[in-house]
Amino acid sequence: MRSRALRATGAVLLFAWVAAPLAWALLASLTPEPELFDRGIFPSRLTAGHYRALFESRDFATPVRNSIVVALSTTVVAIAFAVPAAWALARFPFRGRSLVLGIILGISVFPQIAIVSPLFLLLRALRLINTYPGLVLPYLTFALPLAIWLLAGFFRQIPGELEEAALVDGAGPLQMLVRIILPVAAPGIATTAILTFIYCWNEFLFALSFTLGADRQTVPVAIALFRGQYQVPWGEILAAAMVATLPVIAVVLSFQRKIVEGLTAGAVKG
Repeated sequence: MRSRALRATGAVLLFAWVAAPLAWALLASLTPEPELFDRGIFPSRLTAGHYRALFESRDFATPVRNSIVVALSTTVVAIAFAVPAAWALARFPFRGRSLVLGIILGISVFPQIAIVSPLFLLLRALRLINTYPGLVLPYLTFALPLAIWLLAGFFRQIPGELEEAALVDGAGPLQMLVRIILPVAAPGIATTAILTFIYCWNEFLFALSFTLGADRQTVPVAIALFRGQYQVPWGEILAAAMVATLPVIAVVLSFQRKIVEGLTAGAVKG
């Protein structure tokens, strides 16, 4: 009983530690601007004025739409290419496989700032600056290697007996992948897709470098470029941060079971 109480107390304290900044940001986004730095934590009244200004004066719906389109498009394309590539790397032995995996991992951790200039010149030559494809393609340079690396680890955990049984039944490589491997690896694929989406949603440097106007800015760029004539509009920035957090929270809560299954994958149900 005592150990259970300690674990429960620890879980509550951990949740409070994690949730406290989010709760403070939510409360501050509802606080009138003059009271943000004058009345401590608790305001005298709450207001939705920052949220109204966000969508009426700044048209924040456009960056939200841009982020959703770019993040979803990048995630779909990355998963579509990463699944067969990761399966091949995990299952088919060939010379240089370890080197390929090492290169993929190296690309995943490569500093983005080092390739901004050549990517900008390439996208400008292709006339893709300030377009959705002009963001999706640069995002794939890091999202795709990350997805391949993660999925290769998930595929290696799937027992090879499943594939041998499928071969005995006459299934070809494509049938095996679609009918056998994908259903078993669904938690890992869902986890990888969510991590890819969150990466794309939070990406800042490429979105700042390859967009020219407000019509294609993503949420992080729009928030960073908030300006007031005489002061920083902290209330609107906090409101925008809360709006930007909602899609991520919605995705994680909707697929939390898949995330847990993917992160704890290691056994296959019979």
